[in-house]
Amino acid sequence: MKRERVLKIVLVVVALLFCAAVYPLMLMAKQDPALAMMMSLYATLGVFLLLASRNPPAHRSLIAFAAWSSFAHASVMAVQAYLGLIARRELLGVATLGGDRRGTDSAGSGKATC
Repeated sequence: MKRERVLKIVLVVVALLFCAAVYPLMLMAKQDPALAMMMSLYATLGVFLLLASRNPPAHRSLIAFAAWSSFAHASVMAVQAYLGLIARRELLGVATLGGDRRGTDSAGSGKATC
């Protein structure tokens, strides 16, 4: 019983962090459409994780998807930083805020590097 309660609390915290992506989404919608798309996915996932927190056993596949997709994203970002495709300092922001700064120069000025 205690394990399920902890899972519910963790789900609510993660879901609220994902839902917090709505604010940057509104700020970045015109500046970086790809980033806005990613933030909208995280915000939507946050809403569904909040709903799943009511009855976690019934929503195991959604919870597993959220965990594994976040792990996959973090792995790709780590490899990209190791290979020098993105600035290493961006990893801290990605790990903390969940943002994705693809397509910016290494100085972080927001200029496309295409």
